[in-house]
Amino acid sequence: MPRPNHHHRRKPSHSKKKISICDDFPKNLPPPDTDTTSYLCVDKNGCCNFTTVQSAVDAVGNFSQRRNVIWINSGIEKVVIPKTKPNITLQRQGFETTAIAWNDTAYSANGTFYRASVQVFGSQFLAKNISFMNVAPIPKPGDVGAQAVAIRIPGDEAAFVGCGFFGAQDTLHDDRGRHYFKDCYIQGSIDFIFGNAKSLYQDCQIISMANQVSAGSKSINGAVTAKGRNSKDENSGFSFVNCSIGGTGHVWLGRAWRPYSRVIFVSTFMTDVIAPEGWNNFNDPSRDATIFYGEYNCSGPGANISKRAQYVQKLNETQVAQFINMTFIDGDQWLQYFDI
Repeated sequence: MPRPNHHHRRKPSHSKKKISICDDFPKNLPPPDTDTTSYLCVDKNGCCNFTTVQSAVDAVGNFSQRRNVIWINSGIEKVVIPKTKPNITLQRQGFETTAIAWNDTAYSANGTFYRASVQVFGSQFLAKNISFMNVAPIPKPGDVGAQAVAIRIPGDEAAFVGCGFFGAQDTLHDDRGRHYFKDCYIQGSIDFIFGNAKSLYQDCQIISMANQVSAGSKSINGAVTAKGRNSKDENSGFSFVNCSIGGTGHVWLGRAWRPYSRVIFVSTFMTDVIAPEGWNNFNDPSRDATIFYGEYNCSGPGANISKRAQYVQKLNETQVAQFINMTFIDGDQWLQYFDI
């Protein structure tokens, strides 16, 4: 029997098909435009039509009456949505997987109002399932110029659903206007929800990142809110409903950044991260008669009101009614137009 001729056997091919960085990118993004909605897509690797969030925002027509949905795969940049760009949606599939991030502080940006990673001046803004981050180092109490804002919202009628806000001091600048936060994750250490907006927070998880304190310590190293209401004529306030507060450190629910500060917590679970006195008048006793801090039906070890500051309102069901649903932010007039 003749021996096989091994010299004429075809060698196996070791070449492999080249893999593109975009092979796993969703094929249906962006979807086709409709009569009422335009879609834009951002991916820094060039897998869709824009590589930066800002370039997609800039491409939206001024004062567009259509809803402009910007689907974001990633973004490491500062973003400004100007007043001339209403009706913008920023969207992703989950706040744990996608974020817009930057690292400016008040010192590096030459002022508090310029340090935010994202600034939203345009009205009718919606963010869904995405995070906003400022990754500057966590400051110590009293550090000068260390404020590091993840987002600033001076635009009216803005809503955030399933979003994350990550930072330390002054994470979320809830500046002015009417805003709605639903199922959001908000992290920070000092005054990390601050500003003078009229906002409703529902079913949100609030996490203190303040430094751990020793057991039994009475020292305070943070605050959840710092409301900037200047007069009784300003129709603003923060209302937290069905939220939870945890994390590390020993913090106040709020401190009176301005003399008519107004914040309430309703049906919120509080761990012992909340100090027994609960609130702070910004070390100005004259504000005790003008601030409005209230709690109703809260639970958990941090919700014991027996040692609360004397000016804290122990609210009843009738008193909280005006603060706990969409009417507080006139949501019946504008939220119905959002896809939430």
